[in-house]
Amino acid sequence: MAGNRLQKIGSVFSRTRNLLRIGVIEKPLWFDVYAAFPPLREPVYRVPRPRYGKVQDVVPPVFYPEDEVRAKFYRIYGNGPRPFDLSQSNYKSTCQRFVEKYNELKEGGKIEEEKLFEETGKALLASGIILQRRGTDKVAQQDHHKVETRDSALHLQLQTVLEEIQEKKKGREEQVPESAEAQKEDPFPS
Repeated sequence: MAGNRLQKIGSVFSRTRNLLRIGVIEKPLWFDVYAAFPPLREPVYRVPRPRYGKVQDVVPPVFYPEDEVRAKFYRIYGNGPRPFDLSQSNYKSTCQRFVEKYNELKEGGKIEEEKLFEETGKALLASGIILQRRGTDKVAQQDHHKVETRDSALHLQLQTVLEEIQEKKKGREEQVPESAEAQKEDPFPS
C-alpha cells in the first residue's frame, strides 16, 4: 500500500466494520465492546482550521545567569577529559563545579568581573581539578622560549637527515653511470 497511510474518511470502527463485511480481516477483540458502548462523538479526522495572525509563544525562553558561564566554559574548555558518570546520583561535572566556584567568587566580590573567569580556573586548579583548553596538548604548556629551542633543534635534525639522504642518492646516481660506461667498453668481461 503506497502513498499516505493517514485514513481521512470514516472512523476506525466504520473501516473495520466494512473490512469485516467483505471478509478481509478477522473480528478484533475490541469490536463488540465498541459496538455495545459507542463514544458520544465518533472519532473522525477533521481538517484543522487555519489560524489567522501571528501565534504568540506563551512560554518565553528560559535563561539563567549561570547558562552564560556554562556556555563560555564549554566554548573554552570543551566537555573535559572524562565522560559524565551518570550512575552516581551525587555526581558533579567539571562544568558544574566551575559554575559553583564562579558563583562563590562572584558573591565574595573581591575579584573584578573581567578577571573572574580566569580566577575561577586558577582556583579549581589549586583545588586539584585540571582544566584543559580546547586544542591544546594534555602535557603542561612549556615556556615559549623552550618550545622555540626544541623546534629549532628538531628542524636542524631534520635538515641533517635530509642532506644525508640527498648525498646518498647522488652517490648512487654517480655509481650507476660509471658502471654503465664500463659495460659499454667491455661488454664480455672475462
